Amino acid sequence: MASVLDVAAHILDRQGPMTTWKLQKLVYYSQAWSLVWDDDVLFPEEIEAWANGPVVRELYNAHRGKYRISCLHRGNPETLTEIQRETIDSVLAFYGDKSPQWLSDLTHMEIPWQLARRKIPDGERGNTIIPKESLAEYYGGL
Repeated sequence: MASVLDVAAHILDRQGPMTTWKLQKLVYYSQAWSLVWDDDVLFPEEIEAWANGPVVRELYNAHRGKYRISCLHRGNPETLTEIQRETIDSVLAFYGDKSPQWLSDLTHMEIPWQLARRKIPDGERGNTIIPKESLAEYYGGL
């Protein structure tokens, strides 16, 4: 099974350098739409509801301390199936040209992040998991 680092490496290969904030949001939307379109997870790592939006801790640990990133030294996009690459590329076609702030604002307006953060005051740190079932249900209903 592909890891979040494999997905992130594919995104960077396709989109080029970007902020780590944007990369996290594109990974999030790739997972969400994979659950809907492919009825399967794209990667097994959990997504957490941080104050600035969804974050996968394993990816965060790989880019910690960086504002922009152009490649990951870990992660192999070749592990992705053709269907997985098509899903990610469809996500990039829609979300890829959006700003990091736009993507963060969008996640804040959507139910999965809101539900995971419902007991955490605005702006406070938190690491509540956004359940995959929540992603599938919400995005499947759009």
